[in-house]
Parts: sequence; structure tokens; C-alpha cells
Amino acid sequence: MRMAVIKLVVATAALFAAILPTRAEIRILASPGGQVGPFLELFERVRQSGERVVIDGPCLSACTLVLSAVPNERICVTRRAVLGFHAARSMDARGRMYAEPEASAAVLDAYPLAVRSWIRRRGGLTSRILLLRGRELAAIYPMCR
Repeated sequence: MRMAVIKLVVATAALFAAILPTRAEIRILASPGGQVGPFLELFERVRQSGERVVIDGPCLSACTLVLSAVPNERICVTRRAVLGFHAARSMDARGRMYAEPEASAAVLDAYPLAVRSWIRRRGGLTSRILLLRGRELAAIYPMCR
């Protein structure tokens, strides 16, 4: 899990460092998620960069925060894209997971309306992961060209 996050950060940093003559893009190939803070920081930099985001594989958990940070018109998906949503949770000092209902509500409210509606139609954010992909995803975000 940590390796996928590191790969995403390294790939993003490489794109920012490169000088490209044409419009560059950030490509999410596989991210299992992780801690929210680093993702929020990364996606804020992506938003400020003006780059397009291509979701080209699994973007799970905290990775889906890209939908909240980057404008919809700068996000596209491929046929391999899968978005995975679940309720926010934290770990106590003993390593036990516990729900964070206020954080879950804040995250849900931050998603674009179409994503929020899709999640609500499936029972909302719970401990069970909801996967948005295929035709349902293509109805919300355009396919990449």
C-alpha cells in the first residue's frame, strides 16, 4: 500500500519537474489510498498546476479526494479506471479502527454532486467499499482521448 502511494508521488513529482512542450497530465495508474493529509497536499498542487488528471486504474479511498480538489473538466477516465469509496476511519493507540462519521460527512459533501448522488443511492459511505466504474463512471466523467 505504501509503495503504491510512493509510486504515485514519485510519478507526480517527475511530471512536475519535466518541461513539456505540450500540455502534460497526471496519470493515476493504481492507488490503494492511505492517509488523507498527503493526498490533499498532492491534489492541491495538481489543482494549482492546471494539469489534467487521467484516472487509468484503481483510485481507492483517499485517492478519490482528487475529485474534490481538481475541477471536473480537468479529470478524465479510461476503461481501466475504478473509484473506490468508503467511510472515513482512524486508528487508535492500540491499533483498532474506529469510524469517523463527521469526517465521512465532510468528505461526502466535498465530492462533486454527481458522485455524491451516486454514493447516496448506494447507501452512503460505510465500512463497505463502493466501486464506481464502467458505464456508471463514464456517465459522470468523460473518457480520455
